[in-house]
Amino acid sequence: MEAFQQKNSNNNLPVKFSGAPSLMDHGEDPHPSLSDWHDYEPNLEFDDTELSQTAPEPGGTVVFDEDNFSGEFEEVSEDEIIKTTLDPDNYEEQLKMMEPDENAIRKEFKRRKFIEFIGTDKHGQPIIAIYACSLPERKDLNTNIFIDFIIKSMEEFVQNDYIIAYFHQGMKDNSKPSLQFLWNSYKELDRSFKKNLKKLYVVHPTTFIKMVWFFFKPVISEKFKSKLIYTSSLDELKQSLGLNTLKVPDTVREFDEKINNSSRYLRGSKSSLKSSRSMEHIPPTTQFGVSLKFIIENSACLNCIPPIVRKCVDHLSLSDVIDTEGIFRRSGNYTRIKELREKLNQGEEVNLSNEDTHVVAALLKAFLRELEEPLLTYELYDDIVQFAEWTTEEQRSRNVKQILREKLPEENYELFKYIVEFLGKIMERKDFNKMTSSNLAIVFGPNLIWPKQAQMSLDEIGPINAFIDYVLQNQDDIYFVDINKKDGGYD
Repeated sequence: MEAFQQKNSNNNLPVKFSGAPSLMDHGEDPHPSLSDWHDYEPNLEFDDTELSQTAPEPGGTVVFDEDNFSGEFEEVSEDEIIKTTLDPDNYEEQLKMMEPDENAIRKEFKRRKFIEFIGTDKHGQPIIAIYACSLPERKDLNTNIFIDFIIKSMEEFVQNDYIIAYFHQGMKDNSKPSLQFLWNSYKELDRSFKKNLKKLYVVHPTTFIKMVWFFFKPVISEKFKSKLIYTSSLDELKQSLGLNTLKVPDTVREFDEKINNSSRYLRGSKSSLKSSRSMEHIPPTTQFGVSLKFIIENSACLNCIPPIVRKCVDHLSLSDVIDTEGIFRRSGNYTRIKELREKLNQGEEVNLSNEDTHVVAALLKAFLRELEEPLLTYELYDDIVQFAEWTTEEQRSRNVKQILREKLPEENYELFKYIVEFLGKIMERKDFNKMTSSNLAIVFGPNLIWPKQAQMSLDEIGPINAFIDYVLQNQDDIYFVDINKKDGGYD
């Protein structure tokens, strides 16, 4: 097989790819897509001559000319070149001046908010968004500090199944990373990042992005390749993730509105959904997507516990089920979950004894996530995200008890207490199911509390998870003196 080779003028070590399939020979995109057409870039990001290059033959070897191909991807200015000439009499000072201010760089990364937690998808999996338009300049991007910042921002989510949505539009020329940096970053990610990533959505992909992926394909595992999905619009992404609203930077939204009819956003908005719902007759048996008060008023709820919650908890508490490894960490079959939800909302009786454990676990999470208002209420959101500011045990104990005992509505209090007690049983079997209080907090935190109008940021999800973790670890103390709000007394 004849080799496809380009010489590297800078004498850098070539990047070799073996057995790359020819994208141009087949004439089709090998990755799943949510639409037939998704390349809406107004201007190409590379020289047209790159497209005319011969694709590598199957089984051949590609010597990749990074200097030539990545010229459009990386332009290093003179200011970014580290001068290597040191003064023998003053080299220590010079070395000190060359060291980056790590704290300042991390502070700038945090300010840019280029990586965000934006909620959970229809399977209850956390979604991490990365915005190319907010990436730092290349001098700060191509560093170990950046990779470490990304890893630390995501590490609490990657222990469970998770989703990444990468928004490519708006990337600035001085923020384009080198290909070597991208490859090094991929290698830095440990097994949890790669194994537990369920889907990687690339939103508004350009031809250049596809070409980069084409050259990286031979050295990326088949499992990882299958996770990539190109998405051409925000509406398609919302539908795929099961989101009613999606908050993105103005640059991304403006581009999307430019290529799609902006009225499509109105049809998918939460406000429109509620308006249309108010005009429909909701069956009194409905348990998903309504308020907790609606369920209590229309269903036989013993101690304010909705029937479906009690069914799920009873099943998951069985001795041969509760020990299932990763009982709440893995996603259930979405089609089956949807079928069960529809049956329950129509008042049909369902038998969970023959259902997959992860389906039942996901059904419980779906119920909490789809409540019209979060179980811990919008009103308490600001109080809960302040958890990290309570530095002493005395403060935490006092404030957590006050929030749960005095500020939480009665029906919410009873259901939350029921859920916490059940999760306590899960924790007791952590040696078998691998679900510690921290793992459960990460899974249930976003399903128990969220803000009314905005998305949770990474700065807020941390305190929320810490709050739930604290409750799980200290539930005996918190509920030692229980409150019977109906009678106004104590148990």
